[in-house]
Amino acid sequence: MSRPSKTGSRAALWLLVLPYIGLLWVPFYNMREPALFGFPFFYWYQLGFVPLTSILIYIAYRSVRDDD
Repeated sequence: MSRPSKTGSRAALWLLVLPYIGLLWVPFYNMREPALFGFPFFYWYQLGFVPLTSILIYIAYRSVRDDD
C-alpha cells in the first residue's frame, strides 16, 4: 500500500474525519425539529451524511490515486 506523498492528498484524507465527527456527537442532532418531509431532524441529518460521505470518500480516493 502506497502512502500519499503530496500535502494536498493528505489534506484530502482529513476530509474522511468530517463524517466521523459530525455523527459522533449525538446531542448535537438529537432533536425532532426542524422536520424535513415529515422526517425528524435526527433522521434526515444522519441520512444526509450518506451521500456526503460518499462524495468525501471519492475526493480522498482520487487525490491519493492521482499521486501514484
